[in-house]
Amino acid sequence: MKHPAQVIVRPLITEKGTRLRLLENQYFFEVADDATKIDIKHALKQLYNVDAVKVRTLWVKPKPKRVGMRSYGHTRAWKKAIVTLKPDQSIEDFNL
Repeated sequence: MKHPAQVIVRPLITEKGTRLRLLENQYFFEVADDATKIDIKHALKQLYNVDAVKVRTLWVKPKPKRVGMRSYGHTRAWKKAIVTLKPDQSIEDFNL
């Protein structure tokens, strides 16, 4: 089993994430590519001491970008997790 800091790469703070955090108690995280929903749930319990009711994962597809004048590249693909917590719990890292 991976260390919890290796499973959860970073919290994502976006406009949509802020709205869902306030309305539905959902939090967004960038997670490791090989992380499962169970790994994410255990990592949240150890890092933030919260219980996840629901964990949803999705892959963010790479977007095309210009690298030079005539050459093109793309951003990297990464995995996102949307975590729903119990109504009485919250994560302090998101309260800026």
